[in-house]
Amino acid sequence: MSLFYILALLAAFCIGLSKAGFSGISMVSVFLLADLYGAKASVGLALPLLIAADLMAYPAFIKHGSWRPVWRLLGPALVGLGLGWWMLGWIDDASARRVIGACVLLMVALQVSRHWRQDVFDGWVETKGFGFGAGVLGGFATMLANAAGPVIQLYLMARKVPKMELIGIGARFFLLINLIKVPLNARLALITQESLLENLSLLPGVVLGVFGGRWLIRHVPQAAFEWMIVVFSAIAGLRLLCW
Repeated sequence: MSLFYILALLAAFCIGLSKAGFSGISMVSVFLLADLYGAKASVGLALPLLIAADLMAYPAFIKHGSWRPVWRLLGPALVGLGLGWWMLGWIDDASARRVIGACVLLMVALQVSRHWRQDVFDGWVETKGFGFGAGVLGGFATMLANAAGPVIQLYLMARKVPKMELIGIGARFFLLINLIKVPLNARLALITQESLLENLSLLPGVVLGVFGGRWLIRHVPQAAFEWMIVVFSAIAGLRLLCW
């Protein structure tokens, strides 16, 4: 087994693990796939793997969460998708990485700030503007780099959504959004017959990540879970923005 395939399987495993609740670790797959296949090509390569993981995560967490928060985020997310699709057509890889890194770090800063001024932050989180901004950022990040997991999860966490409910809402949201992205990626020629064949070879890594992560998430305390998301997201954002 070649080192290339081992690293690609690791990326697929991280995709599955992120769908079980560890969304920050999805950035590992973003880096690996971009390094292995090229930044723009990796966007189309990752999408079918993400959908496969979504189809496994949704029934696994169907008892948790509901569709109501998804519908609230959908409109702003579609705005972000449109902006990301337009930008993906002309932006270079280096600029795209910096934009996504800035988006993720913004959400990390907002999450950390709630520990400093809880009263002010709680009032802000409940406003429509905060939800709209998170939805637009999430849609933009997922179209440009399949990197919206930390953005949406940090937003839900800021609204004090319990751990398992947060994962259930995320499973619904990304299943819907990733299906919407398929024709957009195809129009940019990012999904091809060759990329789909490559997806088949990487699918075992996704399966292992989803079901291994489902077991792991039940054994991680809420506080540790929240800080893991913040740390993973901060590292990912800095990595995208700075190097």
